[in-house]
Order: sequence, then C-alpha cells, then structure tokens
Amino acid sequence: MAFTKAFIPYGAYWSTPFVRWQGSFASQHAMKFAGEIAQRALAEREIPPEVFETIVFGMTVPQHHCFYGGPWMGALVGAPTITGPFIGQACATSAKCVETAAREVEAGDTSASLVITADRCSNGMHIYYPNPLGPGGKGDHEDWVWDNFSRDPWAKQSMIQTAENVAKEAGITREQVDECTLMRSQQYEKALENDRAFQKKYMVTPIEIKAGKKTIATVEGDEGVFPTSKEGLARLKPVLPEGVVTFGAQTFPADGNCGIVVTNEDKARELSRDKSITIRILSYAQARAEKAYMAKAIVPAGDRALERAGVAMKDMKAIKTHTPFAVNDVYFCRNYDLPLDAMNNYGCSLIYGHPQGPTGARTIIELIEELVLLGGGYGMFNGCAAGDTGAAIIFKVDV
Repeated sequence: MAFTKAFIPYGAYWSTPFVRWQGSFASQHAMKFAGEIAQRALAEREIPPEVFETIVFGMTVPQHHCFYGGPWMGALVGAPTITGPFIGQACATSAKCVETAAREVEAGDTSASLVITADRCSNGMHIYYPNPLGPGGKGDHEDWVWDNFSRDPWAKQSMIQTAENVAKEAGITREQVDECTLMRSQQYEKALENDRAFQKKYMVTPIEIKAGKKTIATVEGDEGVFPTSKEGLARLKPVLPEGVVTFGAQTFPADGNCGIVVTNEDKARELSRDKSITIRILSYAQARAEKAYMAKAIVPAGDRALERAGVAMKDMKAIKTHTPFAVNDVYFCRNYDLPLDAMNNYGCSLIYGHPQGPTGARTIIELIEELVLLGGGYGMFNGCAAGDTGAAIIFKVDV
C-alpha cells in the first residue's frame, strides 16, 4: 500500500537495549516491561498518553495474560481508554504494526496511534496441547521458541537451512558471508562512538532490573554483542555440514521492546522534537518466496515497496535490513547491485540480536536517525520473516 497522510514525529520513538536471551532482561514480563519503558519514554518526550486514539501491539512469544493484548498494553502505557489489534507476524511484526497504524491514519480513523512491540525469547513457553485421541490420551507438546526456530511446519526445514538453501542456489561463499559479518560488526562500532552518541538519540537507558526492592542489574547498552575479527570468523565451523553459516554469521535470540508513534501531519508537527524535520511513511509491501528460501523474499518485498512509493533503489539514501543471517545481506546486495557498505550503517540485528517482534522497529528507528544525519532523503527498511516471507517499508525524511 502507498501512503500520503501517515507521519512519524521526529524523536517520538524509542528502544531498549537488546539483551541476549537468558541475560539481564530474562526475568521481565515482556508486556509489563514494555509498558514501563513506554511510560518513561513518553514522559521524557513530553507526550501525554491521552493523545493516542488507538494502539497497535506486536509480540511473537506469548506472555502471561497476553490474551488481553492491545487493550491491556494501552492500560500499561497509561492510556486505558484506547484499544487496537494484537499482531504477531514473526520477524515482520514491527513492519506490519507500523503499516497497520499508518492505514488507520490514512483512512482518517485516528490522528495518533501508538505502536508498541515487545518480546522475550528468554524462558519461552513450554506448551501442552490436550489430545484425547492420542495414545492413552497423551497430548502434544511444544517448546514455543526453540521448536519453531528449528522447524517450519510447512517447509519442514529449520531457518538456518533456508539460509543455506539460498546460499547454495545463489553461489554465495563462506568468504563472502564472513566478509559481510565483519563489515556489519565494524558498522555497529560506529554506533558506540562518542559514548554511544548515535544510540542515545533513541535508546532508553539506563534500565534498572529489580527483584523486589533490590536492583539486580543495570543495563546501559546492548548485551551479548560478540567481538568479531577476520581470524576469529575463519576459525568457526559451519553449523550445518558443508554449509557457509557459522554461529558468528547469524544473529542470536534476545529480549527487548520498542515504541513508535504514527500520526497525521498536524499531530506529527505538534509532537515532534524538531518541527523542521518531517518523516513520512510512503509505502509498505510484503512477499513470499518459494518454500524453504526465506532470504529470497526480501527482494520481491523491496521491489513492490519501491514501486508503490514511486521511487527506485538508486534513490535510497539509507537502507536498513533485519539480518538473521549474513547470507541475507549478500543476496540483497547482489540482486540490487549494491556494495555491502551501502546499507546497515550503525549496525543491524546480525550484530545486536533479534528479539523478533521489536527487531524491525529498532531498525526503522535507526534508519530514521541515519537519514536525519545525512540531511534527509529516502530510506528503506526490509527484512525476511518465518514462513519464507519478507516485508519492506519506504520512508522519506525532510530536514
């Protein structure tokens, strides 16, 4: 879909640091934690919760009482009179949440919608499904996070196998994968320069984690990022026999949450931290690749988003992707005839982790901030998602 009326106020977005699973955020209920962070972020930005008419909530790993979805999240952020959908679209959750909010603005149904995305991959649910027809009435069971990472029920393959399938078909080598991984690590280092000046434009820190009244951890930035070198990557063995993907060339599960405010033009100007900056949502598109070739979906999704926005890849001043595997970025750059360093400045999920639902939101936020630093222009967010799907959004920033 193309948009003409959907905007994001400058600065009206935030993210926690991303923390590797079973780390400092492992004890936090994802929804309650996101509500606490949103209340803090809104207060710091002087945005009253009463301004929101709708909420769009995204999450992929169920939490206790998440049945109440959007309405409960509205109450948790301090806006108990609003409601809205609860969206779970795997790694495309954030993109779909932003698109859903933009659709409501475009239709005139709301002037201001709050997008909240949250996930805790740590301590994922272990589910028992009653099955009276099972042997002796034995039920079925599932480890929500691990089992779904390991096997697509339709493609019958793991996510890492889909990356290997694309690498083999496209002739992507281990050397190319390691080169991409090293570059993404170096790009992330730019976000840490000058005492994390880039990340501090949007990241909520410090965050104190408490057990009762006792502070058990203080989170100042991303946790779980692993130092990367050419020699270190070369020493790693492929995860799958004869493959190209190592543990260094894929992301890791994480915990965290994000928020993005989507409004009409007037409300964006009212809520913006800098009224000279305009952020427009131009288009959204999704696509699906053939079975067990997940990384390929990013290209048709990107093509459709560009077409709907009426622009071309050459017009993009900044590009950010969700990168579960370095294979994705190598494939993307090859198809669009781009050098590897043409995208993912300041890092990506390959390096700082993947909490699933909020991953795309943080990436979108970093895209916006990069475009502002560059003096404005067009930007693309693109990423694959479980089920061999992809989603892309085009933005335009005027400074």
